[in-house]
Amino acid sequence: MPRLFVAIDLPEEIKASLSQLSCAVPGARWVSPSEIHLTLRFIGDVEPQTVAKIKKALSGIQFTSFPLRVAGVGHFPPRGLPRVLWLGLEPRPELMELQQRIESALQQAGVPPEERPFSPHITLARLKETPPAAVASFESLHRALDYPPFPAREYVLYSSVLTPKGAIHRKEELYRLSSEAASPSR
Repeated sequence: MPRLFVAIDLPEEIKASLSQLSCAVPGARWVSPSEIHLTLRFIGDVEPQTVAKIKKALSGIQFTSFPLRVAGVGHFPPRGLPRVLWLGLEPRPELMELQQRIESALQQAGVPPEERPFSPHITLARLKETPPAAVASFESLHRALDYPPFPAREYVLYSSVLTPKGAIHRKEELYRLSSEAASPSR
């Protein structure tokens, strides 16, 4: 069964810059620069016949391109032993609206609703038994991390295969956002 998710890719120059952050954080497994993205919705394993329904539902979304800005770092969970280092995003109503439209389209295609609230972030590393002091040091060092805004012009349906060295992602379908200045139709 394919394992799917929907994401926005980052510009190559930001990915290349983020690869420089892979520093000595004990227990960190850094995401490969080619795999760095903003997940809009993790779908999970789906039956092959559901993939076509998902693709069709996502293709019906009409939305206008909008700017995104990545800045700052943090970790999940906020309390307890850190498990993920992440890069933050400037809050944008357009991003939240696009994510909601994707969620609605996926539910219409038969995908169960996401139970967790959408928390926009870009995973930089997964952590295993990393001392909280090492995470605090990393966050302190990169707290002011900031990149110029870039246009979100498309989103992608990805399939993912888990390997011992991490996930390998493959683009299944690309969905372009309109460049028109008019507000998106509802």
